[in-house]
Amino acid sequence: MRVSSLSLALSLLLSPAAFAQTPRSAETPAQAPGEASEPTPPAPPATAPSETPSAADDTEIPVAASDDPGAMEQASNRVPLQEIRRYVGVFNAVREAYVEPVEDSKLMSSAIRGLLLDLDPHSVYMQKETATAFDEGTEGAYDGIGVEVMYLGDGSMRVIAPIDGTPAAKAGIRAGDVIVSVDGRTLTPSDNDGAGPLRGAPGTSVTVGVLRDGETAPLEIRVDRETIRVVSVRSRMLEPGYGYVRVSQFQVETAADFARNVGELKQQSGGTLRGLVIDLRSNPGGLLTSAVQIADDLLDSGKIVSTRGRIPISDAEFSATPGDLLDGAPVIVLVDVGSASASEVLAGALRDNNRARVIGSRTFGKGSVQTVLPLDNGDSVKLTTARYYTPSGRSIQARGIDPDTTLRPEGAETADPNAPRAATVYTEANLPGHLQGDEEDGSTGGEALPGDGPIDAALAELKKPWVPTAQVHAEDTPPAVAPATAMPAPATGPTPATDTTPKTTPAPTSEPVPAAEPAETPETSTDPSTSENPTDSDATPETSEPPPPTP
Repeated sequence: MRVSSLSLALSLLLSPAAFAQTPRSAETPAQAPGEASEPTPPAPPATAPSETPSAADDTEIPVAASDDPGAMEQASNRVPLQEIRRYVGVFNAVREAYVEPVEDSKLMSSAIRGLLLDLDPHSVYMQKETATAFDEGTEGAYDGIGVEVMYLGDGSMRVIAPIDGTPAAKAGIRAGDVIVSVDGRTLTPSDNDGAGPLRGAPGTSVTVGVLRDGETAPLEIRVDRETIRVVSVRSRMLEPGYGYVRVSQFQVETAADFARNVGELKQQSGGTLRGLVIDLRSNPGGLLTSAVQIADDLLDSGKIVSTRGRIPISDAEFSATPGDLLDGAPVIVLVDVGSASASEVLAGALRDNNRARVIGSRTFGKGSVQTVLPLDNGDSVKLTTARYYTPSGRSIQARGIDPDTTLRPEGAETADPNAPRAATVYTEANLPGHLQGDEEDGSTGGEALPGDGPIDAALAELKKPWVPTAQVHAEDTPPAVAPATAMPAPATGPTPATDTTPKTTPAPTSEPVPAAEPAETPETSTDPSTSENPTDSDATPETSEPPPPTP
């Protein structure tokens, strides 16, 4: 399986052989027992003593081949001895001179976190408790309030999305809210460790201080904790013949639940559907495999998504196999700024293959793949290993999916443009240290679209004559306010023809344990400073990684 192979390949890079430091004597090469000796090449001319680097010099000593010579051929695989010496010096200074004693294990954990800190918001070191909470995201059950969050540098948490039907959603917490305090205590970066302050025993409650756009002072919202069992797929009939499926996140069983719900809608409609609305608003992502399977269920052929990374094993391409659950009936995909990672993969796959129209607002823009590497002590490293590309070859990273038809929140036209905002606009492009996107444009991104208005607009769009996305002409018209009739948004670029050659790519069974970003499970969080991953306390993993724990 590709994911397992990628994890294995990366694990080999962490093996002790990669850190061999003692050069073997050129005169006595190592020889395995029973191995035939080869002629020894003539020794190079002796180097003058003055040119020989000493251990105290800043010159980096070349690392000799390990038991796996090929693994050490590249200069990139050599351990930077000069930098290690510097680290050891600082480590000893802290251990000996810091005002209070610090355990060696704590210093080492801090050092490892620092190694990942400035890479990107989704690469993070997870201690055992955090890793366990992260894994729970794929199963859809945990104790908390039911919100996916992203840790910010100061310790506060930005809500990617409350999970449908959970205490957080019922209490009125919204996508884009910034949680700055819990039970009256201001959050700090240390709250990023472990499961986080939002998790807790069922039956207990927590009061969160929330900054919200348009509010001049923090809101105090009391939320009861309970065991969150997330139902990721729900469905209903909007009108005779027109179905609606809400996908709140991508978990292990999401694709199977989607197929079952569509089957039930078809039965209610007499065997066939005239059209389907797929609601991905505020869906933070989750397992890539589930998104790929749903796309495959609706496509007869064509590419679904591809990933590209630095090492060949990170490169993958997923294509559809014959069979369409809806037999060609039109599809509308509803998205907003809270749609991230796997949600963007699904929306991009259906739109680029002219299988669906996308309406709503621009999505979050998490177009990176994370692989989770378990360590021998129970901790894990979540590392960004690749980027996602839609079937047309466009990168999602820091740009997101631009809808064919743009919607605005109800009341947006009359809202005060000078109203205070909770923080900078909440998209991947605004995360500190995010990976640069191929089509990043510095815009403010989309908006959250709560309520039933967007569903009404999606149904109205579904009833319009089918026009393949590639044939939609750009119109410079102002966006509509849901549920008013929405207007086509300016086209972002030509859509290449669908790849008609099905390619059987094994469906990922456990995508690189992402989140996927933003991933990226209940109360999951992403931490830009310590690694803005959806691995907080109440969130769901991101696209290519299992949903991070959600509080």
